[in-house]
Amino acid sequence: MLEAGIPVVYAYISDAHDNRAMSQAYGPGEAGYVQALREYDRAFAQFFARLAQDGINSGNTLFVITSDENDHYVGRAGSPQGCDGINLPCTFRRSPPDIDIGELTANLTGLLARQGITTPFLVHSDSAPTIYITGNPARDTSATREFGRALARIEVPNVFTGQIEHLNNYLADPVEMNLLHLVTADPARTPTLTMFAKPDYFVVTGPQTCSDPDMTCITQNPAFAWNHGDNTQDIVSTWAGIVGPGVQRRGLEGAVWSDHADLRPTLLSLLGLSDDYGHQGRLVNEIIHSWALPREVRRHEQLVQRLGAVYKQLNAPVGALGFDSLGISSFAVSSGDPTQDVAYAIFEGYLQGVTERRNHLPQQIERILDEVTFGNQPIDPREARALIAQGTELIEEVHQLAEAVDH
Repeated sequence: MLEAGIPVVYAYISDAHDNRAMSQAYGPGEAGYVQALREYDRAFAQFFARLAQDGINSGNTLFVITSDENDHYVGRAGSPQGCDGINLPCTFRRSPPDIDIGELTANLTGLLARQGITTPFLVHSDSAPTIYITGNPARDTSATREFGRALARIEVPNVFTGQIEHLNNYLADPVEMNLLHLVTADPARTPTLTMFAKPDYFVVTGPQTCSDPDMTCITQNPAFAWNHGDNTQDIVSTWAGIVGPGVQRRGLEGAVWSDHADLRPTLLSLLGLSDDYGHQGRLVNEIIHSWALPREVRRHEQLVQRLGAVYKQLNAPVGALGFDSLGISSFAVSSGDPTQDVAYAIFEGYLQGVTERRNHLPQQIERILDEVTFGNQPIDPREARALIAQGTELIEEVHQLAEAVDH
């Protein structure tokens, strides 16, 4: 496509940690996994060499390579001890009773039945499943509230650690999902609840009476061992590689907080392009040479950077506000009993208020960032500092409450 003159190319490359010939997952350092990585390296080298032959290189072309998310490995360390896949290949047992590798499949129907919940429901199976109670009851009905409390009570055995643990990390109903930008314009698509499970587990529906050998409703699936889509730091902390005209050569950089929504405005700015779509990201000016920044961004570089940083922590689903609000939501959904539900009403009302306040701030910040980045309009330092102060105050307020309910 590039050789044919198409100026912007997006490609998606599948993961290297699945053995598709045998329908099973590789473990870290396993010979097949290491070989797959070598083949990927060789293919990338051939790709860039071929482009260079056509005069396409980092001196005249902007390249962005990223991962949509990281994956959480589910399993034990390989054998022998100290294996690294480079000097010594790792091996993994895949036969019962001692299986070293494989996600833990949780039969949510059976686990809930043990809590006395037999309400019909469907799930979008995942490590963070969305749950649809049949009939789409309101979030505060007795059936929905008992369902949420039961989810919070579920405990399961982890075969890798030998520990009994709660299945879920976080629970969100439509109030929290709205704060996290997970509610669309179609009410039928909004789940009753979203459960962010511990990432070793893949949550599904099944029979109400579990038939696994240990009757735990937990089975092991060696075909899959790399879970994603959940809300844990090892999954949501990923990477992007950017190289091209105007981009600084910084090597590995872990100090810049960004997410995928920032790639679009960064690409457009570097390429000297603009359009009429709204952004939910910002120009990542920290990695751009000063001479390649828009004039007004360059004039107010530090202020724009601070404004963008607060914007991300307010608005990104996995920013500080998003993570802390999930803790408050989990406390609310799990609180109360059939005789009283005061805490739920109080904390849900608070989260609704936070969402309204939060939505107001990013709209103003987005306007300023778009104007200074793509319109070369001067920034009003007093307005920018006021928005930074308001955003920081809201983030800190929610953080303090999240810490209080966690204790």
